[in-house]
Amino acid sequence: MRSLLFVPGDSERKLEKGFGAGADVIIVDLEDSVAPQNKAAARDVAARFIGERRALTSSAIYIRINDLSTGLTDDDLAKLIPARPDGIMLPKSNSGQDVQQLAAKLRVREAENGLPDGSIRILPIVTETPAGVLAAATYVGASARLVGLTWGAEDLSAAIGARSARDEHGRYTDVFRLARTMTILAAGAAEVAAIDTVFPNFRDMAAFAAECAEAERDGFTGKMAIHPDQVAVINGAFTPSAEAVKQSAAIVAAFEAAGNPGVVGIDGKMYDRPHLRLAERLLVRAKAAGVPA
Repeated sequence: MRSLLFVPGDSERKLEKGFGAGADVIIVDLEDSVAPQNKAAARDVAARFIGERRALTSSAIYIRINDLSTGLTDDDLAKLIPARPDGIMLPKSNSGQDVQQLAAKLRVREAENGLPDGSIRILPIVTETPAGVLAAATYVGASARLVGLTWGAEDLSAAIGARSARDEHGRYTDVFRLARTMTILAAGAAEVAAIDTVFPNFRDMAAFAAECAEAERDGFTGKMAIHPDQVAVINGAFTPSAEAVKQSAAIVAAFEAAGNPGVVGIDGKMYDRPHLRLAERLLVRAKAAGVPA
């Protein structure tokens, strides 16, 4: 799950373009990109489009529903679960309890539609409210459906009254760096994927590529996109290089050959068990991306 592309649920033209963009995940959006008066129409358009085009894309399909406080969640699920999405993105999630509430709703909908119990995954956005940032640790053990955690800055800006999430140099300010950090740590604690937030200026590809590289360096394993042109950059940044795969495979092999000790030496350099864990994680990512070991 490297690239996750948002596509407005009320636009067949944008849905068609998004389905062919090569993203690992297409996020059909019923929330922020759809005006309040178009919510019902968006459900109809999205459900029909997914039903007709599902077999024509290799991307996983997630639905970003409206958050639990809106009163629209059940209508979103009633219309879209019959289209058999792979997952649900939960915006403005305040804690692991919100994931549990959504999981209970999904279990009922799966039963009603003849889907296997637990087949639909959940990806919450965990920093769009102040309460959500402060409750990041509550996702540990919240649900077996939890596939990852991601974060967002725009709604948090509005919630706390921040005029901007970035300084004059384009760097996140302290509050938003904290939200980003909490997402990485919470995902690590819950042993799920950490997904970086969107980069709004899709025309500035150089800055976008730099942000992708920083996110991968810091432990994120994927990033959300708002434009199809961003997908290839994300996939490139979050696909382990052949050199990194070779080195990681050598570390794993050295530990196995030595009987899994605490430390091994390779070409005059010592590697301990944290290096082994990092190598194993990279190989898992490489396999998912189709990179040969």
